[in-house]
Amino acid sequence: MANMLHVAMREIRIGFRNPWSYSFMALFSVFSLSLLLMNARGVVEGYSGTTGSMISLILYLLPLMTLFLGSFSLTAEKEEGSWQLLSTYPLKTFSYIVGKYAGLTVVLLTIVAFGYGLMGAVGLVAGAGFSLQTYLLFLAFSAGLVLLFLALAMIVGSLSRNRWQAMTICVALWFFLVIGWSTILISLLDSLPYPWIKPLLVALTFCNPAELVRLFVVIKLGGGAVLGPEYYNWVQWAQGPNGTLVFLGGCAAMIALAGTLVCWIWERRRSHG
Repeated sequence: MANMLHVAMREIRIGFRNPWSYSFMALFSVFSLSLLLMNARGVVEGYSGTTGSMISLILYLLPLMTLFLGSFSLTAEKEEGSWQLLSTYPLKTFSYIVGKYAGLTVVLLTIVAFGYGLMGAVGLVAGAGFSLQTYLLFLAFSAGLVLLFLALAMIVGSLSRNRWQAMTICVALWFFLVIGWSTILISLLDSLPYPWIKPLLVALTFCNPAELVRLFVVIKLGGGAVLGPEYYNWVQWAQGPNGTLVFLGGCAAMIALAGTLVCWIWERRRSHG
């Protein structure tokens, strides 16, 4: 536990010394204030055109930011030789990976909290913004994206030899999961028999963290009707008494699976040199 905490604190110090972190913090703050200007006429509650636009814009920025910072943190350890040095100490791979994940989570959530805090403060002074429930849902939405995409970033950083390779994979992964997902999904499902569509839709949605979190938040905001009849069961599930618990359990399972894979990759590299 002490080693894990030491790695996490080290990662936090490195993260807040990284100019990338402050660049993303400034970008996210400007982005948050821009969203506030979209809603300068009053308080928004529930799902609307404004909240829908905000969800889309967050999906474009936050996953890419998380993928870059997370994967670069691991590839930097390889390029600078820090991992080789740490391997000589009695530090378990599990403690190292969990510590890195925890430290990066603190850095990324601080960036998100600063952006939303600035938006909330300006909105409070200007008398415009989002209702408390909507605001909290956006915070949960952003935190969910950070936690899930950071798990993917750890996988990318583990597999990449250097930061340039990590950047290429991150951009490709971001484009596939965020930009091209709808087109790819429609093309795939149109070629399948109708009875296969709904089961496959559920399975594929759980494979895409961006889509999973987006659907859940849209439904919680009351916008389930815009998703179409294929997602009728999703709306019932998310609004049910156990919907939130199932969602959190699914997210936790994805993070645990990714963490297990990352530990296996680093342990294999440690034992084989």
